[in-house]
Amino acid sequence: MLYAAFLTIIDQELNAKVRPAHLEYVNDLYKQGKVLMAGPFTDKQGGLVIYKAESQEEARKLAEADPVIVEGARTLELREWSPLELPLN
Repeated sequence: MLYAAFLTIIDQELNAKVRPAHLEYVNDLYKQGKVLMAGPFTDKQGGLVIYKAESQEEARKLAEADPVIVEGARTLELREWSPLELPLN
């Protein structure tokens, strides 16, 4: 299953400090097959991580272990995501 983690920045200074650890964390999970894709929003207010997990609990555990969440630089909104199989026709 796929889960979308919306990571909204609440402390820009702290986020800048923790961002290298965040990027390393996301990259490591990508290499393990636990992250499908990730990236910042163009408004510079946060980003999105798409997790591949067996359950919501696993996805939440992964998302809550992200350094930007652990350190309190960003908030987390986690939602199960069901992408469309495109094209539809």
